[in-house]
Amino acid sequence: MSAGRGQQSLRIIAGQWRSRKIHFPDLPQLRPTPDRVRETLFNWLMPVIDGARCLDLFAGSGALGLEALSRGAAEVVFVDRDPKVVTYLRETLRLLKAEHAEVIQANALDYLAGAARGFDIVFLDPPYQSDVLLPCCQALESQAWLHPKAYIYIETASESPLPALPDNWEITREKTAGQVAYRLAQRT
Repeated sequence: MSAGRGQQSLRIIAGQWRSRKIHFPDLPQLRPTPDRVRETLFNWLMPVIDGARCLDLFAGSGALGLEALSRGAAEVVFVDRDPKVVTYLRETLRLLKAEHAEVIQANALDYLAGAARGFDIVFLDPPYQSDVLLPCCQALESQAWLHPKAYIYIETASESPLPALPDNWEITREKTAGQVAYRLAQRT
């Protein structure tokens, strides 16, 4: 997978695909979670990532879901609405021989309106200018998408306030890196 015209790349930080470069389409809506943010996030998740069922709800480049698979997640479901992104993710997973991964082309809220499957970890990294974070959090909680002690990663622009989260979600960790604010919540 060599980078060509119209491509960007990211590096998987640790696990079975450590240091592997992944090339993804150069699309304006794709904004991979920066390396140092991913490294911190997965240090936070280290005790629970092995064997976890994960949902990468705004998959985009797939940086979060691919890192989770590389570090031992039992399953990752990637959801994205863009057909080019979905094609790229499926091809990347095929090249990595990634098992236990599924790519679904859907709008996040439409996906959450479907039949719920329990997840241990959910990655929420919606487009910064959108207003879908709050309804996604509400749907995840009210429609049985989360296991009892599930973790929810939430990434926003650093200047954006965090919307009101469900009462039983507790922010356990949070940091800011440049223009990115990121938090880890857990159901209590």
